[in-house]
Amino acid sequence: MRYWHPFTEEAIAAIKRDQIERLVILPLYPQFSISTSGSSFRLLQRIWLEDPKLEQIEYTVIPSWYKQPHYLQAMAELITEELQQFANPDAVQIFFSAHGVPRSYVEEAGDPYQQEIEDCTALIMHTLNRTNPYTLAYQSRVGPVEWLQPYTEDAIQELGAKGVKDLLVVPISFVSEHIETLQEIDIEYREIAEHSGIHNFRRVPALNTHPLFIKALAELAVDALNSPNLKLSQVTQLKKKVKMYPQERWQWGITTSAEIWNGRTAMIIGCIALLIELVSGRGLLHFVGIL
Repeated sequence: MRYWHPFTEEAIAAIKRDQIERLVILPLYPQFSISTSGSSFRLLQRIWLEDPKLEQIEYTVIPSWYKQPHYLQAMAELITEELQQFANPDAVQIFFSAHGVPRSYVEEAGDPYQQEIEDCTALIMHTLNRTNPYTLAYQSRVGPVEWLQPYTEDAIQELGAKGVKDLLVVPISFVSEHIETLQEIDIEYREIAEHSGIHNFRRVPALNTHPLFIKALAELAVDALNSPNLKLSQVTQLKKKVKMYPQERWQWGITTSAEIWNGRTAMIIGCIALLIELVSGRGLLHFVGIL
């Protein structure tokens, strides 16, 4: 993993220690983005360049795999199971929610993520083979820049305003449960839905260890071993370099890290100013009559 144990560097160290000769690099992101799979591929490429011993390992990369039939079947099965929990399954609005990325990634850097998410949504609905209406939106945006739209919270409110009562959310870009499904969708978006008049709100569980999902991963690995090798350099070439999110190193300016620390600094300064005013009895709050 990039941000928790086992880190990528730890996994590569284990691969070298075990004297692995053939390697398949398979990201657990079905769709490719420069900020997810691409970020890991760039790190691996740097590790390969810095360690000549890794050149002895024959490897191949799987950039994305959202078209894998068993993956699509697993998603369709999970959706079908949840639809059956509604009184009228055919009338349920299916709501695909994908993790968003800044629009500049797509428009300036040539990130294929949005296109792959849209293609994946269509393929899942084709595999599902139902007539339910469906929506695609993007969640988890951070910072002042424009991200892919429509935003999940806005799309939920619009559906509520149109009279939708039954909503089934599908976390399309996540394969396991974590804060963005358990907290953001299950709690935050559920509250937005209820306030918008949508009282029958359910979510499709993440794939986790669904047997068809595991079968899909196994088939991807086996197929990759029998295909021409795809190198890291072939999947990290983009039209234009842009700042990645999450930030891979500290940067000054309007970045996620800077915004967090700016906020914390302002909070500390504000608390100190309030304490001084309470002790001294003089200051802006006393001047306007609040204290």
